[in-house]
Amino acid sequence: MLLYITLGTNDLARAKRFYDATFAPIDLRFMGEFDGEIGYGPSGATSPLVWINPPYDGKPATVGNGSMPAFAAATRAAVDGFYQAAISHGGSDEGPPGLRYSPNFYSCYVRDPDGNKLSAVCTMPE
Repeated sequence: MLLYITLGTNDLARAKRFYDATFAPIDLRFMGEFDGEIGYGPSGATSPLVWINPPYDGKPATVGNGSMPAFAAATRAAVDGFYQAAISHGGSDEGPPGLRYSPNFYSCYVRDPDGNKLSAVCTMPE
């Protein structure tokens, strides 16, 4: 079980605008800024599930080829909302919402403004 994930950014203010909008449809909320990092978690959480921050070593944030967190979405509409918000707030398309892999695997793929690849997935029947 994961405790949290960290995604690097080179522009924390830009990342906050992107993630505030993109995470809202899948019920991940801004929980605060702590020591130059911003954290997001589900409603009612006591600690963030996702941290966005400049790298600790002071070097530029870069993407991991083959790395991609996939976030659970309660509905297919939430996947659609995640995708639209990402694209509308500086993200880029890596695969629009749709069924993949099985009859109930509804997902989308985007990159954030720093190039991190993200997915939102709903596995509930329509």
